[in-house]
Amino acid sequence: MSRSLVEMAADIVQSQSASKAMTTDEVASALQSTYKALQALQSEEARCATGEAGGAGAGVGISAAKSIQKNKIVCMECGQEFRMLSPKHLKSHDLTGRTYREKHGFSLRQPLCAKSLSDRRKKAGKDRGLPENLRLAIANRKKTATTPKSNSKAKKKGGKK
Repeated sequence: MSRSLVEMAADIVQSQSASKAMTTDEVASALQSTYKALQALQSEEARCATGEAGGAGAGVGISAAKSIQKNKIVCMECGQEFRMLSPKHLKSHDLTGRTYREKHGFSLRQPLCAKSLSDRRKKAGKDRGLPENLRLAIANRKKTATTPKSNSKAKKKGGKK
């Protein structure tokens, strides 16, 4: 059976008063502050259990901006450090990459990986010519969108009688 907060606070203050002499006022004050601290811990634990915003992430003690570092990223949900937040890990928190970014205030285009890994991927893409190839593909798509498409099916149907 679980003990009440008052019982836990009384045990803590009793142990404290056994190690040092305390006046009646000090015992009462210690009991009140201990009870309030236990209440705060209990409400934080309840918020974490329900998955409320700011619950588990607030326990990590790191801001969203500082969670992405040079060689690691810190999960704002559990505090674990990774090179990259994988979809499998995010699923363990019932999140997707998009919902994680929205929940913790990241841009939707922000990579969920360490800065060194992101920089390495960016460099590899540039070495393969991706930015230029992307520009060409966009230009080609615009050209084909502006030219009218011939309706080949209509011609075939019209030819048969």
